[in-house]
Amino acid sequence: MTPSWIGRLGLTFALSLTVVSAAWAQERIRIAGNFSDKHSSSIAIEQFKKDVEAGTGGKVIVETFPNMQLGGAQENVTQTRAGTIMGTWVGMAFLSRTVPELEAVSLPFLFPNREVAYKVMDGPIGELIDKKLEDKGFIALGFMELGSRQVTNSVRPIKTIADLKGLKIRLQPNETHLATFRALGANALSMDIKEVYSAMEQKVIDGHENPYNLIYDSRFFEVQKYVSNTAHFFDFIAVVANRKKFQALPPEHQKVIRTAMDKAVAWQRDAAAKADVAALAELQKKGMQYDAIPASEREAMRRATAGVVDDIKKRVGAELVDQVLAEVKKASGQ
Repeated sequence: MTPSWIGRLGLTFALSLTVVSAAWAQERIRIAGNFSDKHSSSIAIEQFKKDVEAGTGGKVIVETFPNMQLGGAQENVTQTRAGTIMGTWVGMAFLSRTVPELEAVSLPFLFPNREVAYKVMDGPIGELIDKKLEDKGFIALGFMELGSRQVTNSVRPIKTIADLKGLKIRLQPNETHLATFRALGANALSMDIKEVYSAMEQKVIDGHENPYNLIYDSRFFEVQKYVSNTAHFFDFIAVVANRKKFQALPPEHQKVIRTAMDKAVAWQRDAAAKADVAALAELQKKGMQYDAIPASEREAMRRATAGVVDDIKKRVGAELVDQVLAEVKKASGQ
């Protein structure tokens, strides 16, 4: 008969092997972003985390790092491409340095409303963009809403195109964005978002542009006086992963991740639309002066930036830009 202590030792060893085996079976994936943990995109990513972990029975653990915990937006893009982290949720402009074709959906005054923007990105253009991302080692998991971008500054109200002349305006590192504001007469320069607050506080720059909810969430109302509804770009948050790392996951886990992200994107888009309206009201409560741009002035801005579209065609290909323009027209019912 086997002594009882030997039996207990054997049972303990077997249980230890089971625990170790279970731990080894777990896949940990890390995803980072530069948005605060209060932003709708970060909240959506937390829901994504819960759904993935539940859907895989804990076999995939998602570690999230919002609020620039792993560096700024451009650093997160680099980390994802290198495979240091699985993925990132990031403003589309920060991907355009690596994948310049993304500028085709960053044309000035391209989308008449968010509904058209969604239709375009969820259709053939989104698939085409994913192909361009694949060439650089990424895979697209979804496109959230960053929103219509609006100008703020601390010098004067922006009511006409002439009011932009000479203002030092920070933009994202996207050649189309920069070229657009130069065409509007502003002194445009790129800067990572983590540097913007202090730059405006110290008057290094006069202003910047962002959706209302990000202006409020980043507390830019503390260092800016004026905001206008220029709506010069409608911007997306691209959720991308390292293609090799993603495709190395078991197919059933890839399916769970995609399903969870589809759900997160749908929730975030709805939340972002509501937050946009609420944020403008809060900015005014905080003392910012809001000035609505007349339709005639927005049309003047559109005409002034028409040459930017031609430049993009030369840079990323006329065929791609024409496809985007055709899909926008189709989605608009024209």
